[in-house]
Amino acid sequence: MSLTIGQPAPPFTLVSTERRQVSLSDFKGKKIVLNFFPFAFTGTCTTQLCTMRDNFGYYEGSNAVILGISVDSPFTLAKYKEVNNYQFELLSDFNKDVSTAYGALYEEFILGLKGVSKRSVFVIDEEQNIIYAEVLEVATDLPNFEAIAAIVK
Repeated sequence: MSLTIGQPAPPFTLVSTERRQVSLSDFKGKKIVLNFFPFAFTGTCTTQLCTMRDNFGYYEGSNAVILGISVDSPFTLAKYKEVNNYQFELLSDFNKDVSTAYGALYEEFILGLKGVSKRSVFVIDEEQNIIYAEVLEVATDLPNFEAIAAIVK
């Protein structure tokens, strides 16, 4: 299923790196930059999230929250967050429900792996509607960071 601009963002509750429940509704009243990525500790994923980390101050000043989501376990994501000094939450979609709801799931991935989050970015407005959607089919491609920054302003 493909999400479109103006559509309500699918609600979710996932486990964070701090092993607590985090829901989309927790951020009502703020913009959310939702980053799906295939796997922790891989090159392009690290580039994607480090770019968000390095621009965190810009997003923070825009009343925006950055969230990262992958199918990795919360324990793997906790170590990944620590190693890379991410200031934002990483959430485990281990059961693949949220990646599926957002149309951001590879049925088949490299090495015969199935059910891996597609590199994708969704920006959700203060009323929890989608105002930007980018789902990449090629895992080594990076999202359009300039377009994301412009929509968050």
